[in-house]
Amino acid sequence: MHRRVALLSAVALAVAGALIPASAGAAQAGTSATGLDPRPVRWSATDSWPERRTVLQYWTSQRMLAAEPLSSPAPRRASSDSPTQGSPWATRGASTGTATGGRVPYTIRGSSAGAGQAAPWSVGGTAPVGVRQVAQQAQVPNSPGLRWTDGGAVVRTVGRVFFTTAEGRNSSCSGTAVTSANESVVMTAGHCVKLNGAAHRNWVFVPGFDNGRRPFGTWVATRLLTTQQWNAREDINFDIAAAVVAPLDGRTLTDVVGGQGVAFNQARRQQMYSFGYPAAAPFNGSRLIYCSGQAFDDTVMTRDLGLRCAMTGGSSGGPWFRNFDESTGLGWLNSVNSFKYNFAPDFMFGPFFGNEAQAVYQAAQRTNAL
Repeated sequence: MHRRVALLSAVALAVAGALIPASAGAAQAGTSATGLDPRPVRWSATDSWPERRTVLQYWTSQRMLAAEPLSSPAPRRASSDSPTQGSPWATRGASTGTATGGRVPYTIRGSSAGAGQAAPWSVGGTAPVGVRQVAQQAQVPNSPGLRWTDGGAVVRTVGRVFFTTAEGRNSSCSGTAVTSANESVVMTAGHCVKLNGAAHRNWVFVPGFDNGRRPFGTWVATRLLTTQQWNAREDINFDIAAAVVAPLDGRTLTDVVGGQGVAFNQARRQQMYSFGYPAAAPFNGSRLIYCSGQAFDDTVMTRDLGLRCAMTGGSSGGPWFRNFDESTGLGWLNSVNSFKYNFAPDFMFGPFFGNEAQAVYQAAQRTNAL
């Protein structure tokens, strides 16, 4: 049964933090919680229609189906302005998910980084007591990772992201079309636009991807944006990004698929729904998968949110929704899939959407999509 996509109302009730519904105008993001300039970093993905046409021609169905799921890097040693200062880990994983130069305390999604090496605060590689206790309190009434079959706006607004890394590898992530002034913004994870100090190229968004089908077309990025913290040192606490995509056949992205609302500086430990296109085993990237439950706080290395979720590589950048309505498929985007620890493979972590995330979104919606 065909279901019409409903856009969120342009009027929202006043609540703590910021809610950005459909057609909301730009606002000042304020000062970063770390005292840093919260303004994001942006760069050009494509500069002309001939270039965009080349990107469209590059992404054949065969290349999309063969794209490898991208893995996020391990957290670096924190700098003085980071909430994870004092972490004993100075090494990080490579983008392939393998450990480099020493032990890495968490598994990069869909990999085995740190496998067989117990972290100093664990016994036999099991979770630290703090994480175990918090995770055990997480309420998971619905799913740790099942195919979404209920339809609604989420099957149009969430999609797969494809790009080529600086090393020449075709890879995939997930992303979400959100309501914005330019009707052209996709929210995703920072490592889905830039990794190991190099920006990805051939960046496209395929909303509603379904076993190779592209029911709403392929949307080419014109601009990519991320946080200052991710751009400078790939700080996992700020693994947030946005893409501005060019119109397709004369129509803008959210004019075609609709858009989800975005929420910033909201209360933690809320009920969340996470979506994505995991492509590492046991998934293959062909279907939209979801998890749901009450988020908890990471007590190990980051200020991220945690959620029971078995999704794997390729789900990076997929949305976390608060106040998600299963009947309409609409919610407020409030985090994205970012990373996992190797001692807790059934738990996903995502960044807190604060001033930095809001600044990325505001800059993206002010950007000309052409």
